Amino acid sequence: MTKTDSRRVALITGASQGLGLSIAREYAEQRLGLILTARGSEALERAGDQLSKTTDVLALPGDVADDRHLEHLVAVGLERFGHIDILINNASELGPSPMPELADLGIGEFERILRVNVIAPLRLIQLVLPGMHARKSGLIVNVTSDAGVQAYSTWGGYGASKAGLEQLSRVLAAELESSGLRVYVVDPGDMDTAMHRAAEPGVDLSNLPTPDRIAPAFVSLLDEHAEFGRFEAHQLLGVTA
Repeated sequence: MTKTDSRRVALITGASQGLGLSIAREYAEQRLGLILTARGSEALERAGDQLSKTTDVLALPGDVADDRHLEHLVAVGLERFGHIDILINNASELGPSPMPELADLGIGEFERILRVNVIAPLRLIQLVLPGMHARKSGLIVNVTSDAGVQAYSTWGGYGASKAGLEQLSRVLAAELESSGLRVYVVDPGDMDTAMHRAAEPGVDLSNLPTPDRIAPAFVSLLDEHAEFGRFEAHQLLGVTA
């Protein structure tokens, strides 16, 4: 039987480490119910065990590039909580490391980047929209990067995928106008993460903020009621970049 939880419930992808885990921790402190997924089953299990001390957590490992996993994730999440109020499309695929120039980027590798960074977010959006429409309320946040708007050498595959995600978000926001649903794009900025270290092997990133310093920006969006916007994390945190 489907359970109806009176709390808001957030589905977060890429939640076993980095920014996704930090957002999950912030949301747990807000007592949101959590549906978490990531490829690393052991890391996700540890995250789920840790967060379950604070709130109700459903952690299901899997690859967001797999449609069957996404469908199962949403179905089990709805069975557990009864509704999904917030979707954080955080999981991202960087591609090969070190990152090649576009002339050397394998088409199969590019297809994988697009599937994780563009197609999977859209599929999850499609899966949660009916429930959000029924409640006339919902928050969709797509995590982007300045690589989606700036031309950085060797960042072409990843950057193209984030540009696609941003345009998808703009169109979605236009389609959802006056529906009560909110769509935002957030650029967390450069962070000291495993993904960034893979992007720039050997570069000292210790001067960059860690994800736990950026994640509070996503809390501010919970009760934000602005029109569609592309936010940089420092704007939401009220600090100077």
